[in-house]
Amino acid sequence: MKTQEIAEFLNGRLTGGGDIEIVRAASLDTAGPDAIGFLEKPENFAGHRAGALIVPENFDAPETVPTIAVGNPKLAFAKLAAVLHPFKWREGRHPSAVIDETAEVRADFVGAFVSVGADSQIGEGTNIFDGVRIGDNVRIGKCTIIHPNVVIYDGVTIGSDCIIHAGAVIGADGFGFVRDGAAGYVRFPQIGTVTIGDGVEIGAGTCIDRGALGETRIGSGTKIDNLVQIAHNVQIGARVVIAAQTGISGSTVLEDDCVIGGQVGFGDHATVKSGAIIGSQAGVLPGKIVRPGVWWGTPVQPLDEYKRQNAHLKGLGRLRDEIRELKRQLKEKSD
Repeated sequence: MKTQEIAEFLNGRLTGGGDIEIVRAASLDTAGPDAIGFLEKPENFAGHRAGALIVPENFDAPETVPTIAVGNPKLAFAKLAAVLHPFKWREGRHPSAVIDETAEVRADFVGAFVSVGADSQIGEGTNIFDGVRIGDNVRIGKCTIIHPNVVIYDGVTIGSDCIIHAGAVIGADGFGFVRDGAAGYVRFPQIGTVTIGDGVEIGAGTCIDRGALGETRIGSGTKIDNLVQIAHNVQIGARVVIAAQTGISGSTVLEDDCVIGGQVGFGDHATVKSGAIIGSQAGVLPGKIVRPGVWWGTPVQPLDEYKRQNAHLKGLGRLRDEIRELKRQLKEKSD
């Protein structure tokens, strides 16, 4: 792809040669003459060997390398990388795949040792890789990618253009039990479902439990990292981002456009309002309502308050020493 074509694709302003052939996207550390990189700060310009650069609109770059000026270099780089490094879609059906005769599987690719249960429906263009287990009455849309060893339980619905990474489990029973005195615990029914919208990405090893009596829902465009636990009846809106090792207890609601850092813990029935940002390792207590803004800490609190409390904690050692000194002086005077 020539630099002139890249500039047109990104609606950017090209400075320098338009006929440089670019075949890959790369970091500035590893880019060579056939690669394009991006930078957001002028001080990162020196020392690279890239064949072209995506730069901010106000960047006055030396004409030693072609540059493409755009409003958001990182976003432009990500869009271009998807063109230069497209997913390798596959076609065919491995003979070891076991597909129930009542299932309607229009997927372009079904890998080795895949199983699909009764009355399930899978749309055109979908790629299902080796070892995937799909239960009965599952609905999967078009052009979804399901990586190896994913398990999708009965009755789950997954939209189009989703990506589900290796080892994810969707539709397992939720953790619901009722105490029966000395007899121990009785399992509460876990007979609901999971519904996942379009364009959702689910990381490796993530588990999304089915609703107890209703539905666990993931809205369209939401991106979930590796090793995330989403419990029964959780409702997650559209375009939510959830980082790794987060745990979300039952019936919690995350509204649209929330950002959740890594290792955040949610108590049950919490609500996070649209646009809220929760920093890593925060703890959201059961029933808590988190309003728009930036939040951190355990229990979670607005970032400014969290910073103030941290500053107070850091000053406790100095305060202790001052109190000791005051006690010593008082003791000397009393003696």
